[in-house]
Amino acid sequence: MKAAAVFPNTKSLGVVNDFPAPKLEDASSVKLRVLSVGVCGTDREIASFDYGLPPAGYDYLVLGHETVGEVVEVGPQVQNLKPGDLAIPMVRRPCNHPDCVACRAGRQDFCYTGDYKERGIKEMHGFMTELIVDEAVYMNPVPHEIRDVAVLVEPLTIAMKGLIQAMEIQKRLPWGRASLEDKAPHRTLRAVVLGAGPVGLLGAMAIRHAGIDVWVYSREREPNVSADIAKKIGANYICSQEKSVAEMASQVGNIDLVYEATGASQLAFEVIEALGTNGLFILTGVPGRHGPIGIDTAQIMRNLVLKNQCVLGTVNAGKDAFEQAVSNLTGFHSKWPDAVSALITGRFPLDRFADPIENQTGIKNIIQIAQ
Repeated sequence: MKAAAVFPNTKSLGVVNDFPAPKLEDASSVKLRVLSVGVCGTDREIASFDYGLPPAGYDYLVLGHETVGEVVEVGPQVQNLKPGDLAIPMVRRPCNHPDCVACRAGRQDFCYTGDYKERGIKEMHGFMTELIVDEAVYMNPVPHEIRDVAVLVEPLTIAMKGLIQAMEIQKRLPWGRASLEDKAPHRTLRAVVLGAGPVGLLGAMAIRHAGIDVWVYSREREPNVSADIAKKIGANYICSQEKSVAEMASQVGNIDLVYEATGASQLAFEVIEALGTNGLFILTGVPGRHGPIGIDTAQIMRNLVLKNQCVLGTVNAGKDAFEQAVSNLTGFHSKWPDAVSALITGRFPLDRFADPIENQTGIKNIIQIAQ
């Protein structure tokens, strides 16, 4: 088979033409015909040789961890999938340490040891090839009506995992959720999303879908496609080149939730200072290695204590986040079809996989492997 790979030793990218075709060897396994694979910042960092570890015995790593595929074969023990179904595999696999309670509970996204493996990232080949085989427990069924955009499920899980944790934390506030059966007072919540890339806009959709008012705060001036998408889902758009953090916060009012999707630490900590009373800040970005930044640590600490604030970091996703992402993306597609479709701005064949990695344009680029 063909596969798109990174070669760390020679610091190069290339198509492998003789990648071994996978076989269905376990009764609980599923074989997928890969339809499309998303390209994200992680792929670009691996392709820049910042990290990325090939499996044992290989001098290359097949890229890709955001994918959707069509089932072509299942083992005799698989009950929830059949040929012709669509499915999305999870990314992370558990470590082997018996005392890692997270991995032993199937929550490798909270792994204590760091010895997990990840498809297309760490010690396991990714999905940027023609066929893949994986265990059914890691597969998530997808309805056919979102076939063309289902590749967005994995990046959406970033938001879903953060929001699952956020809602649990905010249960401490009896008015924090309108879903408390109207037995307690509640108020309309206000959220700020930092960044208007695919992770930011998918996060904005998830937060709007939950009935929360949203302001997207991003660098690009209007008019632009990201601002148009934000407005199509009923969110507001503020350009950070035109309004300072203080001006943005004044326009929003008490900020109940910040969903960070930029990886820009300076901006993130400036906005932490603007977080409102009882607010929650979700960090999803991983900054590059830059020099120190100047922040008012005393003010941040004072606010965290006196305003009952929480800061949450989140990475990877568990089964619950994948299931909610599938459900939510289906809902987004029904409610805002044009906005969801507009997130995917480029489709490239496998032979040209390096183009969107080396030259990022648009919002979300994908590698189209099969129809």
